[in-house]
Amino acid sequence: MSKMNLTRRGLIKTGAVAGAGLALPTYLRADGHSGFTNAPTGSTVTLGFNVPQTGPYAEEGLDELRAQELAVQHLNGEGDGGMLNTFSSKVLKGNGILGKKVEFVTGDTQTKSDAARASAKSMIEKDGAVMINGGSSSGVAVAVQGLCQEAGVIFMAGLTHSNDTTGKDKKANGFRHFFNGYMSGAALAPVLAKEYGTDRRAYHLTADYTWGWTQQESIAAATEATGWETVNNVLTPLASTDFSSYIAPVLNSGADVLVLNHYGGNMVNSLTNAVQFGLRDKMVNGKQFEIVVPLYSELMAAGAGANVQGVFGSMNWNWQLQDEGSKAFTKSFGEKYGRPPSNSAHTCYVQTLLYADAVERAGTFNPCGVVEALEDFEFDGMGNGPVLYRGDDHQCFKDVLVMKGKDNPTNEYDTLEIVEVTPRAQVEYAPDHPMFAGGDLGECNPGA
Repeated sequence: MSKMNLTRRGLIKTGAVAGAGLALPTYLRADGHSGFTNAPTGSTVTLGFNVPQTGPYAEEGLDELRAQELAVQHLNGEGDGGMLNTFSSKVLKGNGILGKKVEFVTGDTQTKSDAARASAKSMIEKDGAVMINGGSSSGVAVAVQGLCQEAGVIFMAGLTHSNDTTGKDKKANGFRHFFNGYMSGAALAPVLAKEYGTDRRAYHLTADYTWGWTQQESIAAATEATGWETVNNVLTPLASTDFSSYIAPVLNSGADVLVLNHYGGNMVNSLTNAVQFGLRDKMVNGKQFEIVVPLYSELMAAGAGANVQGVFGSMNWNWQLQDEGSKAFTKSFGEKYGRPPSNSAHTCYVQTLLYADAVERAGTFNPCGVVEALEDFEFDGMGNGPVLYRGDDHQCFKDVLVMKGKDNPTNEYDTLEIVEVTPRAQVEYAPDHPMFAGGDLGECNPGA
């Protein structure tokens, strides 16, 4: 990056010289100036955790909040340290961030974009939050990411799976650790073709917002590439609780696979309705009728109970992984809360640590310093193997899991099994891929 750009972003103290008069780029430390939004001036720094505590994704949000609280404890040197002990970067010492004790405030997104923006705005303007983390909806993520870009703070997305978050709606101040719809399709389609054959007719029910749209587009394209036909795609309102009227037409459509592009409570309800209609007992086109849930979570599977048995889907991470980072996080979370963490909890915990690490490496809370530290950052020890935070779009690239509902679960947290760990190379794509076209990352905004 040129000196001109660094100066514009507020990262160089112009006039710093050494030796033969060469200007040296010097990060402006938070305790030395107030040239960016909510620069911490005292002995503490405040993070904002914005999660759905009510609404259809509330269960995911509450698990995110558990993980965020755990991350703050570990950053402040409390507990066993969790993934601080396995993270490949070693700058976090359990003494806060840049020596400042970490505090946090929370907000309820209600799984509504307007409510999410309002709660994030309040945390930034009233509570002095220097970073916002969380959310369990791509509609929320896109809205809050835009707000953080305008306000001059960093947004570390939580559970957001729409291609648009790091596609047409990407922002320089926003980063996503979670995987996306394209990656789900790339991981799932080969497994579905192997298990169910390449001559299949799929009927999609799709949540009517940015995540559902791009998830459906992704899984349809990936399965069609293996020979499947997409019979129909029907959009369903996010507020729906009874999907019976949407399930009934599937019976007369000629489809032999139902793809539920639903999440959280919506997926639990739609899958339950589909099973109640006897779809999984049907023979259509000479084949056993099947149901696919492209985006899984442990909490959804527990809610759906026996209905998930044998159903394929994908996940960003799962507590059953045996790498050292996953085991460390699962141990810490389990000892604190008496249950294994969900993949939404994992991504919010990791995002909080990644933000803190970037601040330490940059030597500043200035969001533009954080952006510089995170772009093209490669790390390991946080689950999923080696990970790249790509600079072009602020999307993480890592291994993706293909899951299946267990036939004989031993308890409510043992409902899913890992079928395949899809290697990162299989789910990677070029920054200008058509599904991610449009939009402009733009420049980092330091705010004040």
